[in-house]
Amino acid sequence: MSVDPKRDPREVALFRAVQELLEGGPELPAPAERSRLREAAGITQAALARALETSTQTVKNWEAGRSDPRPPRRDPYLALLQGWAKKYPAPTPASVPAPAPEPASAPSAARPRPSGTQPASAPKRPSARKTAATKTAAAKTSTVAVDARFANGPLAVVDAATTGEVLAYCVDGLVLDVPARTLPGLVEWTLAEARLGAPRLDSWGRDADPLLALTPAALEIFGLPVELSEDEQAAGRLSADHQVLEELAEAQWQLTRRGLGPWARIYRPAQGGRRACVQLCIPSWRALDTRSWGNAADLPPAELARTLGLYAQRVMTPRGSTAVTGLELMTALHPPTRASEPDADGRRHSVRNPGSLGREPVDPAPCEAIDGHPVLADLPRFHVRGPAERLFEEAYDWARELTDEECLKPHLVGIDVNMAFAAAANGVPVGLAAAPVHTLNPVFDPTVPGSWLVDLSHVDLSRVRVGKQWVDLRGDLLPSPFTPTGERPAGPAWYATPTVAYAVELGYDVAPVEAWLRPDAGRYLDGWYQRLRDAYIATMEDLGVPDKLPPDQFLTAMDGCKACDPEAAIVLGAIKNTVKGGIGKLQEKARGGGWRPGRPWPALARPTWRPDIRAAVISRARTGMHRKMVALAAATGAYPIAVLSDCAVYAADGPSPLDVLPYGPDGKTIPGSFRIGVSPGMVKHEGTQTPLWAEQLRDQTQAPLLNLARYIKAGTTAGPDSGE
Repeated sequence: MSVDPKRDPREVALFRAVQELLEGGPELPAPAERSRLREAAGITQAALARALETSTQTVKNWEAGRSDPRPPRRDPYLALLQGWAKKYPAPTPASVPAPAPEPASAPSAARPRPSGTQPASAPKRPSARKTAATKTAAAKTSTVAVDARFANGPLAVVDAATTGEVLAYCVDGLVLDVPARTLPGLVEWTLAEARLGAPRLDSWGRDADPLLALTPAALEIFGLPVELSEDEQAAGRLSADHQVLEELAEAQWQLTRRGLGPWARIYRPAQGGRRACVQLCIPSWRALDTRSWGNAADLPPAELARTLGLYAQRVMTPRGSTAVTGLELMTALHPPTRASEPDADGRRHSVRNPGSLGREPVDPAPCEAIDGHPVLADLPRFHVRGPAERLFEEAYDWARELTDEECLKPHLVGIDVNMAFAAAANGVPVGLAAAPVHTLNPVFDPTVPGSWLVDLSHVDLSRVRVGKQWVDLRGDLLPSPFTPTGERPAGPAWYATPTVAYAVELGYDVAPVEAWLRPDAGRYLDGWYQRLRDAYIATMEDLGVPDKLPPDQFLTAMDGCKACDPEAAIVLGAIKNTVKGGIGKLQEKARGGGWRPGRPWPALARPTWRPDIRAAVISRARTGMHRKMVALAAATGAYPIAVLSDCAVYAADGPSPLDVLPYGPDGKTIPGSFRIGVSPGMVKHEGTQTPLWAEQLRDQTQAPLLNLARYIKAGTTAGPDSGE
């Protein structure tokens, strides 16, 4: 096919694309057949991905029909499939069981719908194109129920081509043509035609608003700066006199109090119960913090859409930073209100949703309030509260000197608990919507959440109860479970319920003198944990680390797993930071130069400003870590050298966690101690160094006592902190 070189360059490019299709060569087998052949050969998706130097998720996309391989991988993959087809021919029709009939009464929303179809009542379909990598997706039948309102996924990355076209890259490779050239027009198009968004996570919640990530090229098209000025960065928003803000106001669109910043919400007041809201994410304005999202802001549009889309599908559509999203996920899973039963006139009313935190904020107990909170306004200025006045439930930061025997060991091995705070959140009872009740001389009840003033200085770690037996330990080689520094408490102090319960578990009596209790209790965080756990495990599987691997295979799979699928690795980091940040947001501090101690700050207006819930989770994580260390010490005589949050360092004869944690021929380890594996609460290898490295690090920093858990992963003081 000859092409006149004098034609329009865009037309020439289209002719070339057609020529490539004509010369495409042999067709690939259907997606289901690709999967069948691989499984017949006994090859995992991760192994195939390594052989073809691609990601596990890409192989999954090929086998699900979401995309097709492209050069240089297409022909080698086709040759492999053809070879497998000769070895493992498809079964004859007589040997294939007939499919089960579909129930006639299945609801339409749950039935598979071909991805290229739409119901008659659907809004106007936007102009769409499928990339070459997803041309087979339109022909296959989806196995997942699709909400027609959100047929194009939860979000899109909007970019501008050099030809002037504006394109919206959606999940699964779909690309939409965007006719808008102004920001108000983009918002109108998104709500009227784009069919973006996500269904609610709870029947009483609300659907997720569509999210648009704008690339620098798109920002220029819509009249926005590629980067904020220094003053705008400090304010966290675009200048109030910017022309685009005037355009939004003229079109009767509103912004939240945060204005047009890295994460912005553009909306009109709801009418008839219908929301009209679009959220913007602007990576070049630092919306995607590198601590949570790695290099996501630098990804090409299609890859960024896949990365953000994977997170949105497994966690929820981002609502801001991972910390904000972690907090919003709690509310999305437990909406504060629901509709009541019909009254005498047949009307329903908004009432509190059982199991939620309600709609109104609750003041903390004085001991739970952080410095500067209004409930402490009567305290003298510059008053410093000690443990008998304030609840100090924080993660471990403890270290000790090596013993002579440990110095002779050739290795220092760090083990790290997976998703430690998420695991601690699972099953923890917390107060719900009621205010705490002040009680004097209460009888301790481990089932009642709250804060207790009690003296635990009598607990002697040299003799504790493990299970039903008393054991003798080297208490001087263990941190105290009652303080974040690991030091033994000197007298009465405030503790969350899990900490006091652990003292009882160790075999010691407790006699609280005061308490702030919350009898209105529930396991508010269980659903939050389960969703984040499932997201974490699914993403680890994308990285070639499936659940329930034997310990040695798990440790091997973990080596370099993040290189298998860099985008999934970004999502994994975002999931971890969603856990950490969500728990941290429960005690968000005041920010901004205009705040004064004793005055409220915006976060206090949220029902999710709950420092007592944060304290309970951290208390449970810290005491759970101690419980595992005690069980290991009682069984093997191994004691931690340093602990930082969820990472512990041990001296060992070998470089592997298997040299610290004994496993028997039956594949079982010490009951109640650390277990190697991928699930939250299990452990992975954090890093291995030597006692000589520890001495050199101490000389380098001139510090008398370093927490080696902070540096064992990177091996240098310039590396990032350990832990999740």
